Amino acid sequence: MKNWMLSLFLVLTTGLTLSAQSTVTGKITHDGLQRTYRFYIPQNLKAGQKLPLVFNLHGLGSNGIQQEFYGDFRKIADTAGFFIVHPDGTKHPSLGQNYWNVGVEPSGVDDLGFLEALLDTLSFQYPIDLSRVFCTGMSNGGFMSYFMACNSDRFAAIASVTGSMTTPMLQNCGRSTPIPVLEIHGTADEVVPYDGSSGVESINEVLKFWIQLNKTPTTPQVIKVLDTNVNDNSTAEHYIYPAYGSSASVEHFKIIGGGHTWPGAIINIGVTNQDISASKEIWRFFSQTKTTTAINQTTGLQNLEVQYNTNASQVTIVPENSESRYVVSCHDLQGREYFSRQLNGQSTLDLFELLPGYYYLQIRSANQFKIFRFFNHKG
Repeated sequence: MKNWMLSLFLVLTTGLTLSAQSTVTGKITHDGLQRTYRFYIPQNLKAGQKLPLVFNLHGLGSNGIQQEFYGDFRKIADTAGFFIVHPDGTKHPSLGQNYWNVGVEPSGVDDLGFLEALLDTLSFQYPIDLSRVFCTGMSNGGFMSYFMACNSDRFAAIASVTGSMTTPMLQNCGRSTPIPVLEIHGTADEVVPYDGSSGVESINEVLKFWIQLNKTPTTPQVIKVLDTNVNDNSTAEHYIYPAYGSSASVEHFKIIGGGHTWPGAIINIGVTNQDISASKEIWRFFSQTKTTTAINQTTGLQNLEVQYNTNASQVTIVPENSESRYVVSCHDLQGREYFSRQLNGQSTLDLFELLPGYYYLQIRSANQFKIFRFFNHKG
């Protein structure tokens, strides 16, 4: 842990500078403790425009500024338009390192109350869309994201990278309503093992818990992510448990051979998968919570087929029922939407206007949801 923190410090002090116009440091007092944070304001913020807010929580022994650079969302925020806050934890009573109290520590620090108070403070100062507040984090910050999902109704979705849930947290989770959940985790993680450890649930048990609470199908849509970086000693699989009706989706990126790391990070502190960007995937996941066009009729999306014609740069959508009605939208990994269309039955979409790169098609009906990931070769 100390080695990667030193490496990150060297990067921060030798090659990167902060923009005073876009990053604000702040303090609030909560429960008699002075708490600090960094708040990122995206470029081109327009007067009167309300934007989503992402809480990005650091891991054990880290802090807000290190997480700002290691699990970096800033370029995505500039493109997609959202605020980011990087709060700092407090010192662990025995370890002496920054941490988040997820309900099992004797310190009595109320981090849940602090994060909610910070949200109140920021929403008073900045034009935040309170219906689109999200929480994500690395390791201990991932645990805290789950803790917020269990004990707070202020967040629209959460995502964890290399985090999990403690056994008491899972057993005593106070949540009764669905919330979208994304977990990104390496199978070779030696800090928070994929298969669990004493007092910490396995990733499969965590997913099982949220699948049941969110009322999603137990059989996922599985996408084997293209191994674009053959030198990162890892591959990725994407598991999607889609939302139907009033349920909420659960997604999981299983990093085969991946360590206790943030995929796509600029610093390798272990086996770091470079086939995906955790930051881009998290925002893509969060951005799905926006309202879509209502559809009165839906049939036949369960066995929907998507055909991508590389030579013609076209996508053909083939629902099982020729009378199916649905909405299809196209996004890049930065969360930018390129089009959204209501379609009937089999439809072919021309993609010549898209630049080469990775994209997602989101296909929704009133109670079904599908994702198709593709690489557009032509532009």
